[in-house]
Amino acid sequence: MGADREGSARRRPARAVAYAACGAVVLAGCASMPDSGDLRDVESTPRQDTQVRVFAMPPQQDASSTEIVQGFLEALTSDDPDYDTARKYLTKAAAKTWEPESQAMVLANGPSIQTDPRPANREGTNSITYMLQGSRVATVDAQQAYAPADGAYRRTVHLTRDAKSGQWRIDSLPQGVVMGKSDFQRNYTSVDKYYFASDTSAGETGQPVAVADPVFVRSRVDPTTQLVRSLLSGPTAWLGPVVRSSFPTGTALKKGVSGLTPDDQNQLTVPLNVKASRIGSAKCGEMATQLLFTLRNLTPTVDSVALRSVNGAHMCEATEEQAEATAWRASTKRPDYLYFLDAKRRLVRMTTSGTSAVAVPGPFGAGTKPLRSVAVARDERTAAGVTSDARALYVTSLASDGSLGDAVLTSHGATADDRLTAPSWDARGDLWVADRDPAKPQLYMLAQGVGQPLAVQIPELNGRIKSVRVAADGVRIALVVEKDGKQSLLVGRIERTKSDDQQEVSVLELRSATPGSEEVTAMSWAGDSRLVVVGREQGGVQQTRYVQVDGSTPDGPAPAALTGVLAIAASEDDRVPLVADSQDDGIVRLPTGAQWQKLVKDGEAPVYPG
Repeated sequence: MGADREGSARRRPARAVAYAACGAVVLAGCASMPDSGDLRDVESTPRQDTQVRVFAMPPQQDASSTEIVQGFLEALTSDDPDYDTARKYLTKAAAKTWEPESQAMVLANGPSIQTDPRPANREGTNSITYMLQGSRVATVDAQQAYAPADGAYRRTVHLTRDAKSGQWRIDSLPQGVVMGKSDFQRNYTSVDKYYFASDTSAGETGQPVAVADPVFVRSRVDPTTQLVRSLLSGPTAWLGPVVRSSFPTGTALKKGVSGLTPDDQNQLTVPLNVKASRIGSAKCGEMATQLLFTLRNLTPTVDSVALRSVNGAHMCEATEEQAEATAWRASTKRPDYLYFLDAKRRLVRMTTSGTSAVAVPGPFGAGTKPLRSVAVARDERTAAGVTSDARALYVTSLASDGSLGDAVLTSHGATADDRLTAPSWDARGDLWVADRDPAKPQLYMLAQGVGQPLAVQIPELNGRIKSVRVAADGVRIALVVEKDGKQSLLVGRIERTKSDDQQEVSVLELRSATPGSEEVTAMSWAGDSRLVVVGREQGGVQQTRYVQVDGSTPDGPAPAALTGVLAIAASEDDRVPLVADSQDDGIVRLPTGAQWQKLVKDGEAPVYPG
């Protein structure tokens, strides 16, 4: 490697420095530099305590070219707000054109550093090219949206030695930042920002429906201000076509604002630029609601949000109560009951913390038609049920005087597994179900649960739908899709259009929510952007875990282990316990901080409203 080895035995690489809350200085765990050989690994720093901030050391005098690359990569994992230290490893020209916020590349481990083996790139004593290599896990784009990734990562970094100073600096490098998975987990946190479904209102209330848009922000670099800026800049590209923001185009924080923090009354004041100065009170209330939902997701202690105009005048504010009156949000709607089928395949219910079940009023509780699966509307007044042979779908009122009527959809599949899936409701009152008939597989939507089933177009679908769960917001849908013996969980965006007074519904841009899983057997929405999934990886055992709709893994523990899970039910409200249908124990419940508890031995197909 010539000049890059010069003095490597005498010098140590730049090290990240962490400042604890008490002000003490500690060294973060960084890779030591071997003094021979071409391959260098930048090991990921172990996850730090949340009160520790990590900073990087600038380049040392007469550092070797290898040490410059090593130090630069370590600086990318620091808590330096504007990457000022990382820029010191670059030439002045490169520092001006490098855009670290354009992308974060996440690798399984820290990137390996290797001199480029191509002869044309062994350029002599004053320039050298290195290859950064690793296995890709995910990317976070300029909108802070996460996407799973796989395959090899290979990018070049070129260095030159300054003729006057004799110091090595990087003059060509990939845009964005790159780091190992553990460093990413320490540096970034996933947060939901909130918009409104563009063509959806909630049932009889007519409220706009809040939709969660998960993004990753740097967790120790003024995350509140980062998140507000992200919200104001608009939704991510994937969600954008189906949501709206109440902030006028061009709205941003007032120039120079940073370090947003709640006051001693737990109110956060947000000063906006002139673009937001001419809005009405109703629109201002929606803006404050978006901010409060978003900020409480990051800082639950925020009780209210106040908006200020560019000249400092009070515009409006929103408390939690006012926000919930302004918009419908699934995670704040606690269900009244848990529902499941008893030994006679009747629909029964119990309170979410109860231990005894009673038959629901109406035909489903009377056992007029034995059932295989059910879904209860969000208002808990109506239910949809698939018959025990999976051939027919019925919709009826959960009232004592309700009548069954005719089937609203019938499948002609040869066996029960080739017929109808369990149905699912969204907040606007639309009902979703898939027909698994191999001769005519189709996803259907029934507006308000009645009328002619509408065939939903899924142009990117590659496989057969095995199960369906629509999000409460009505703009996202989770599908378990089978192909070549594998069952994967995909999340799609629901788009509604009208053509010649005919409504058309499509599910677009399907993306995996469980990369790496070979068999997903059950799933349910378990939050505004989170699902609970039962499945296994290749050669592994069945596991129950939480996943985000973007394919990332949320912080926090997985549910307690449970074997033989046939079905699982969760509410978007995390105060409500998970419920499962266990092959060995029947209906079981998982209270917060406890183990699975047996509820009913002879029961199956548990569901919460939705």
